Amino acid sequence: MTTNAITLARKLPQLHAAGVNLLNISLDTLVPEKFEQITRRKGFQNVMSAIMLACEMGYDPVKINCVVMRGMNEDEICNFVALTEKLPIEVRFIEYMPFDGNRWSDTKMLGYKEMIGIIEKKYGKLNMMGESGFLNNNDTSRTYQVPSFRGRVGFITSMTDHFCNTCNRVRVTADGNLKVCLFGNSEVSLRDRIRAGATDEELREVVAAAIRRKKAAHAGVREVKARSSPLYGQPSFRFLLSRNSKALKHVTACSYSTIISHLDDSNQVAMVDVSGKHPTKRTARAQAVVDLPDHVAAGGDEFHTAKGPVFATAIIAGTMAAKQTHTLIPFCHPLGVENCRFELRLRGAAVHIECVVTVHGKTGVEMEALTGASVAALTVIDMLKALSSNISIR
Repeated sequence: MTTNAITLARKLPQLHAAGVNLLNISLDTLVPEKFEQITRRKGFQNVMSAIMLACEMGYDPVKINCVVMRGMNEDEICNFVALTEKLPIEVRFIEYMPFDGNRWSDTKMLGYKEMIGIIEKKYGKLNMMGESGFLNNNDTSRTYQVPSFRGRVGFITSMTDHFCNTCNRVRVTADGNLKVCLFGNSEVSLRDRIRAGATDEELREVVAAAIRRKKAAHAGVREVKARSSPLYGQPSFRFLLSRNSKALKHVTACSYSTIISHLDDSNQVAMVDVSGKHPTKRTARAQAVVDLPDHVAAGGDEFHTAKGPVFATAIIAGTMAAKQTHTLIPFCHPLGVENCRFELRLRGAAVHIECVVTVHGKTGVEMEALTGASVAALTVIDMLKALSSNISIR
C-alpha cells in the first residue's frame, strides 16, 4: 500500500491484521516546516510515528518514497540515508517527474547519478545490490546500501534511465480506478463494475484489456525530454506531445487514445457513458495563485477598487462558472452542484484561491473545481488590472 501515512499509525494494526504486508510511505522532507509547505497540511510527526510503528511491527523493509527536487530538498538526501543506519528502512529517491500541474522543469530535476555522488561524498562508496542495482527483473528501483547499514537506499530513474520495458506495475487508486502507468491519465473504473455486479472473470478481462493497451514507454508520450516544454503540465495542451501528433491541427482521434478516455467503440471522440454508474458523493478541490506586484499586494486582505470588492466578486464569478462548466467544456456532464466553497487569502504578494465542489452524482467534479478556481483567478486579474499589467496566474 502506498500512503502519505497521516493517519497510518492509527489504522496500521487493523491493516496488518487484514493482510497488508508491504508499505510505501511518501515523505519528501524531514523538516516539519517544509513538510507543511509541501503538503499544505500539518502532520509530520504523525508520519514519523507511523514509520517507527511499522518498523516495530516487523515491516521489513519499510519503504519511504522521496521525490528529490533541486532547491527544495536535495540538501536532505544524506539525512534520509541516515534513517537506514539502524532501521529496516529503504529510502527510494525518485527523480522529479512531470505530471499535470506540478510546474515541472529540468532545472529542478536531479538525476540519480548526481544523488549517488552526494551520498558517496559523505558515506563513501555504496554497495550495489543485485545486477546493475536491480534485485529482480521487474524492479523499478536501483538498490544500494551504505556498508554496515541495516537498511538500503534506492533510486527510481524514470527520467534519466527509464525501465518501462520491464515494468509490471499496475495500481488501484483510492476511488477504485485501475491505472497501468503513472505517466498517463487513462484509468479504468473497477469500482463501478464491481458495484454493477461484474463477475471475477469479467473483472479479469477488464484488467487484461487495460494492460494490453499499455504503451511501450511513458504512456505513449513521444519523448520524456520534451516535457521541459513550457506547455507540458498544462492539461489543455498535453496532447500536443502525444504520439503521432506534430501540432494541434494534425491530432486525430487515435492520438487521443493514449491521453483521454472519451472514445466510443469505434474510436471516435464522445462523451463518457455514465448511465450505468451509481451516484455517490464526490468532492474535488482545485487551487490557483495570482501573483501580484508588491504595490498592488499592499492593498490588504480584501481589495476594494472602483469596480467593487475584489474577493467577493471573484467568489461570485467562480461559483457561477463552476455551475456552468458543462456549457463551457466539451464532454463535461451537467451536474447539480450541491456545494461550492471558496477561500481566498493574500499570502505575501500572491492571492491564493481554493475552490471545493461537492455533488452526489455519477461522475467526478474535478473540472467544476478547476473551472471555478480559474475563473475566480481571472476575475481577480480583471478587478486589479487597472493597478498593474504585471499580474499572472499559476
